[in-house]
Amino acid sequence: MTTLRPELLDELLSGYEQPEDLLGEAGLFRQLKKALLERALGAELSAHLGYEKGDPAGRGTGNSRDGTSAKTVLTEEGELELAVPRDRNGTFEPLIVPKGARRLDGFDERIVSLYARGMTVREIQGHLQEMYGVEVSPDLISRVTDAVLEEVRTWQTRPLDPVYPVVFFDALRVKIRDEGLVRNKAVYVALAITAEGDKEVLGLWIEQTEGAKFWLKVMNELKARGVGDILIAVVDGLTGFPDAIGAVFPQTTVQTPDRVGGRLCIVHLIRNSLAFVSWKDRRTVLPDIKAIYRAETIEAAAARLDEFETEWGARYPAIAPMWRRSWEHVVPMFAFPPAIRKMIYTTNAVESLHRSLRKIIKTRGSFPSDEAATKLLFLAIRNAGLRWKRPVEWTAAMGQFAILFADRFAASAR
Repeated sequence: MTTLRPELLDELLSGYEQPEDLLGEAGLFRQLKKALLERALGAELSAHLGYEKGDPAGRGTGNSRDGTSAKTVLTEEGELELAVPRDRNGTFEPLIVPKGARRLDGFDERIVSLYARGMTVREIQGHLQEMYGVEVSPDLISRVTDAVLEEVRTWQTRPLDPVYPVVFFDALRVKIRDEGLVRNKAVYVALAITAEGDKEVLGLWIEQTEGAKFWLKVMNELKARGVGDILIAVVDGLTGFPDAIGAVFPQTTVQTPDRVGGRLCIVHLIRNSLAFVSWKDRRTVLPDIKAIYRAETIEAAAARLDEFETEWGARYPAIAPMWRRSWEHVVPMFAFPPAIRKMIYTTNAVESLHRSLRKIIKTRGSFPSDEAATKLLFLAIRNAGLRWKRPVEWTAAMGQFAILFADRFAASAR
């Protein structure tokens, strides 16, 4: 990279008195960008013709410079007028500002980034006008974001790993226009934990109703994309799911977290328990509740529950019966070692993803189509993925998976 000489910088800044001299409409930054782009375009034309401007070597070559044409491009600082050089034969194809391009690299990405953060087309239009003084039509913004659809299709059909240790399946409700009516559709998400402990969204599926037939289609799609085995599937009360996954992945263990008040998972059971506990007792009661589901065996867990009832039953009589009513949903969890159990006793992993998606869609009354909803959710997932971290318990769980599932887990490393 070339370093600008201090003398040159001093010369450029010789007339600098206020910020507008640098950043204003006629400021130095815009002048420099214009001059550099036009100089680069001239250099490209020289390379295309094979000789520099004014060089006698160009005589008789059959092609020559033919003046310039005006072109307006959108940049991060607003519109910029450029003089683009031409050749007489019309064969010059600029690279830095391609023919037909109306925006410099980075502008489309800025629009997509705003869209991915939940801004509507009109909001993006206003933002660009306010920040950069650029009047961008809603149609242009829609075309830019629609270009993402090809990326969505590629992502939705990409090859997947042969084995996934854990996959969480859950649904998110989204309002979408369908045949002139706004319908409350379900967007189904499959969030996997890979053999390396990384999180990966396998796909998105939009459907008005759920059932075995729908889930069979999803399972067959995953199989066609390369998935040969899912060790544990954690589902949040999805109708027809166990039968469908059993038909395609017969060895998969389906874990349905306990149901409490219409919501699932041990975490919710704990929260419902603590709702009965006064604030001054919570620090004392919580360790006794945790001792139940952290027990090494189901027998030990039952003993901890008895001890809890002996200790706290008189003061908080509703808690122990609530656990006993949900016991059939707690029991299957103890088939797994503690390290694996910690990963599957809660659907918080997928709920965390849903929270980030809901923040994006909450500003929209409804989506005009399934494609529009898929496009935005895909962009939101892509952004969320940048912030995901490997579960801290994965190192311990990996060893447990290797023992418990033996050859099936080993296949994930091949």
